[in-house]
Amino acid sequence: MSKFSIHALALAITLATTGCLSLAPKVPAADAAIPGEWPLPPTTQAFIGATPAADGSQPAAAGTVADIGWRDFFADQNLETLIGRALENNRDLRVAVLNVEKARAQYRIQRADRVPGVSAIGQLQRSGGDNQPVTDAYTAGLGITNFELDLFGRVRSLSQSALQRYFAEEEARRSAQLSLIGEVANAYLTLAADRELLSVSEATLKNQQSAFDLTEKRRELGAVSGLEVSQARTQVEQARADAARYAGQVAQDINALNLLVGEPVDPALLPQRLTDEVSGVGALPSGLPSEVLLRRPDVLQAEHNLLAANANIGAARAAFFPSISLTGLFGSASTELSGLFDSNTRAWSVNPVINIPIFQGGKLRAGLASAKADQQIALAQYEKAIQSGFRDVADALALTKTLAEQRQAQEALVEAASRADQLSTARYKAGRDSYLNQLDAQRTLYGAQQGLVTTRLSEQTNRVTLYKVLGGGWNERSQ
Repeated sequence: MSKFSIHALALAITLATTGCLSLAPKVPAADAAIPGEWPLPPTTQAFIGATPAADGSQPAAAGTVADIGWRDFFADQNLETLIGRALENNRDLRVAVLNVEKARAQYRIQRADRVPGVSAIGQLQRSGGDNQPVTDAYTAGLGITNFELDLFGRVRSLSQSALQRYFAEEEARRSAQLSLIGEVANAYLTLAADRELLSVSEATLKNQQSAFDLTEKRRELGAVSGLEVSQARTQVEQARADAARYAGQVAQDINALNLLVGEPVDPALLPQRLTDEVSGVGALPSGLPSEVLLRRPDVLQAEHNLLAANANIGAARAAFFPSISLTGLFGSASTELSGLFDSNTRAWSVNPVINIPIFQGGKLRAGLASAKADQQIALAQYEKAIQSGFRDVADALALTKTLAEQRQAQEALVEAASRADQLSTARYKAGRDSYLNQLDAQRTLYGAQQGLVTTRLSEQTNRVTLYKVLGGGWNERSQ
């Protein structure tokens, strides 16, 4: 091979691997049309969120919520154990991890097109014909086949698109992990609440059964009417029906936890009652900027998808321009196989092919239009991800204060209903009040107890939701 040919081939490969230019447009700016600050309710004070910890320490600032590791956020050791096992065994998360590996492999495949592929080639060409002798031509060496010189950045744009798709899948894996942690925590809290409701209903059933037995004895002595016996029986059956319903819900909650964890859960790790120390989140400054949404994995995933779609426009534009493919060989050639590697058998060939699109039936324009539409779709999805994230955080912030007030009111209601039930029972036994008033007091107390458990569950799950929507749950330990 002459020096000129070697230099020309080296220059062509250098141009191809570096890429002369990119025809991808500037990435459009997203306009999510959201306020710069959260629309906090008027009742929100300077700091909102969890109360100080049991040891008296103050909660962390809101700017570090996303950096709080999930093992530091959740105080319940059993819940931490279940979350750790879910991260190891959950099949949905495993699929998300495999999707990342698949996207990485696809990117490496696409990236390989930016450099020439060198292969060892051995070839036999036999030719002949009428009045022509049969001749053999043996060739062996190193060759490059159909390597595209990326003069207008088409291959580079496709590689960039594959890279952004890989990044998007990585963010999807992070989002799946955050969702899994939140689902395990909520399933754990729901099981704890249902078990506490089951305990309340069983205690109520026991009390109502004792009251019913006493009423029946008084009926036998003629102290009460049959109406009061029937009324007492309604309370017993209502409590029995609630106990059976909550027992079924507890069984379903355990099945849901088994599915999320990916294996049967040890009964010793399951909660027996709902406590207020399961989770907590640091106080959130009212001036927390909405830019923290940009750290959420679902928003980052939408951003990478937008960048990938933008790179595809560059590839579609480059398809309008001429393309050059290079095929070359450097090795030995001989008419005899035994003399293939003898002296004076060195051979080389360079076969550049230029392709100039002239008429494609509108295919190239349609491809460009499709790429532009994909870019606008990705932009709209990116803006929607920001808007959805803003709403998620705003909803959680709005409920933080109101749920705390609702829990305090519910606790006061249980205390008042319990006192009213005691007084009503004493007045009925003293013959100073009717049995109907006692039934009303019992129903009020039972409903207040159920409402308190439900409110406490809502408050705990809202804390978990706020932690998740602010991007927390990715780190195992606080940064």
